[in-house]
Amino acid sequence: MQSFVGEWFKQAAYSIILLKQEGYPCVFYGDFYGIPHDDIKPMKDLKTLIELRKEKAYGEEHDYFDNKNFIGWTREGDEEHLQSGLAVVISNAGDGEKRMYIGEKFSGEKFIDSLGNCEDEILIDEQGYGNFKVKGKSTSVWVEG
Repeated sequence: MQSFVGEWFKQAAYSIILLKQEGYPCVFYGDFYGIPHDDIKPMKDLKTLIELRKEKAYGEEHDYFDNKNFIGWTREGDEEHLQSGLAVVISNAGDGEKRMYIGEKFSGEKFIDSLGNCEDEILIDEQGYGNFKVKGKSTSVWVEG
């Protein structure tokens, strides 16, 4: 049996499921462990997304669903979870970026893509905004680095 869902789409879907405030944290067994008898391997970065939910996905959320090819959101983090807060950008087409607010408390801080899809570092400006990048047909989850 062959999977008909592209790896890039699974990464985007699990980012929404696990990292949005209203997301319901449901993970399919075959995506986590693989299905050897059907030659389906575990999904790359699923463990990372689960860890990001546990450690970073807290605080006020800001949605940027204003483009049909690039969507994003940020979570500002909270005081209860040290080092929490993140920014997510998803592309269903080519490379892009979104200017998004993540919070003034991050002013001057550098953010890195925890999934490793973008090698750049993002610097948060004094108003709490960053220009978060994404490669084509992929997801980038930016965290303080």
